[in-house]
Amino acid sequence: MLTGSLSSAAQDKGYWRASGSTAVAITGDISISETKLTIGYSPFTIAQIRKVDAAELEAVFDLETTNGGSGNLYRLNIPPSRRFLHHNSLCGSDDAQWMVTYAVDRNLQVAFFSGSDLPVMTRDALVNSTDLCGIFSYVH
Repeated sequence: MLTGSLSSAAQDKGYWRASGSTAVAITGDISISETKLTIGYSPFTIAQIRKVDAAELEAVFDLETTNGGSGNLYRLNIPPSRRFLHHNSLCGSDDAQWMVTYAVDRNLQVAFFSGSDLPVMTRDALVNSTDLCGIFSYVH
């Protein structure tokens, strides 16, 4: 019984199809492994920093509840010169330096942040943040 519940836990690793309008317009499909984020055919090195708690996920993704989902904070570096679909970048003229994921069921949301400091993931901090670049939605 316990094994079944653990294997059904949502995780962000794997191949994800763009489903939200922002993801369709900018990144297209993505793939996440232990050490790489692949956008289109471009791989980027990532490092998992830590798990993200429910309150942080609710603040970043504007959720009422996490519904049993889980998320991670990653460090990465995607320069603004790297263009994706329709010649868009992830963070305008800034480097994308942080990625937060939220996986629940067969859905994934990804938030990218600029700035060298760890993103502060509270509702109050995010209201005034200029570091949140965008939130992208995907399906498995």
